Amino acid sequence: MFAVMAAPVNDPEHGFCRDCLTPQRSRAMRCERCGSPRIVRHAELYSLHLAHIDCDAFYAAVEKRDNPALRDKPVIVGGGKRGVVSTACYIARIHGVRSAMPMFKALEACPEAIVVKPDMEKYVRVGREVRAMMLALTPLVEPISIDEAFLDLAGTEKLHGLPPALVLARFAQAVEKEIGITVSAGLSYCKFLAKIASDFRKPRGYAVIGEEEAVSFLAEQPVTMIWGVGKAFAEVLARDGIRMIGQLQKMERSDLMGRYGVMGDRLYRLSRGEDDRRVHPDHDAKSVSAETTFDTDIAKMDDLLPVLRALSEKVSARLKKAGIAGRTVVLKLKSQDFKLRTRNRQLADPTRLADRIFSTGLDLLRREADGTRYRLLGIGVSDLSDDEKADPPDLVDLQSRKRALAEGAIDTLRDKFGRKAVETGYTFGKGRNAHPPEHLDD
Repeated sequence: MFAVMAAPVNDPEHGFCRDCLTPQRSRAMRCERCGSPRIVRHAELYSLHLAHIDCDAFYAAVEKRDNPALRDKPVIVGGGKRGVVSTACYIARIHGVRSAMPMFKALEACPEAIVVKPDMEKYVRVGREVRAMMLALTPLVEPISIDEAFLDLAGTEKLHGLPPALVLARFAQAVEKEIGITVSAGLSYCKFLAKIASDFRKPRGYAVIGEEEAVSFLAEQPVTMIWGVGKAFAEVLARDGIRMIGQLQKMERSDLMGRYGVMGDRLYRLSRGEDDRRVHPDHDAKSVSAETTFDTDIAKMDDLLPVLRALSEKVSARLKKAGIAGRTVVLKLKSQDFKLRTRNRQLADPTRLADRIFSTGLDLLRREADGTRYRLLGIGVSDLSDDEKADPPDLVDLQSRKRALAEGAIDTLRDKFGRKAVETGYTFGKGRNAHPPEHLDD
């Protein structure tokens, strides 16, 4: 994919053109070869090697690629009127549509938007294609999600015949040409700033943040730019009069830790651009879960139970396919006023069985079935490990062995004839909510 390209000039102050990759011999505003204004210049351009790559409006971009009629239209990928926005294209974002926004609010903001139901199987397939191209650059690829990853390009210059900065630009070109979507890239000396850089000039962005400028650059940014500072914590900091990272830079570590505990140490380090985390290619999943948003809010236990069972079966199927098990069962609920509840319970042994996930989740759910109307229900497992020691015989519950064998028989039939070939009494004949579509898997 990457042929060796001789670089007659590698002056970082002159940089190179992102469109034709030609190194520049002056600081002209446009490329001396193709006339493009997309010139990358930075004093540390050829000494940095840690990158973050993020696909632009990934789900929407894939849908536009596959349906050219959508190209110039606002597109929202999401789960219907009662769902939330998974991704909005940049045209829709101009109207104020954002990811995780309730669909009804998104359509109020952009009534002309075209809503497309998510096709996770397709997105995963495209994500794997992008990932394969990343791995052609370096084995040090740490996936963060289906559409973004960190890359450490140190030591790859001899392999590609190009410095990391040019390799990154050529990679973005290749993704656009071969896969038909665009990516934005950030280049820096640490993961924290590489991630920030990739968000700068979306879509088709390319930004560089060097070590020399890190402190002065961060001083002018809001505290919400620091990982872990969400809306709630930002309000805590605001009450203490802290809104900008520059204010954190003037504070002592002991003061910050005295106020905010472990988070205070993170504020101290990241506000100064100190981040020594390495790129870890073997980034294991932390949890496996599935969830669904209802068409109408549900309060009755009889209506919630079949949904919980169906989601438990989906989580179980994914665990079995991956050869892993989880020791902690996590229940997730969102009420009609969008307040989130999560409840969890640790098991004595890891499990991958739908029966055990469901029964544990059911016990947690009964405690929350207090008349509250819910718009979302989810179930999952965390504390993952391989399934070698999963679900040992239960000496107290003598029927558990029989239920496990029955579940194994059901799995065999479903593998052969499809997911709906066999159903339990919990879900049979219970309607759409008892059979959440595949794309709602988390």
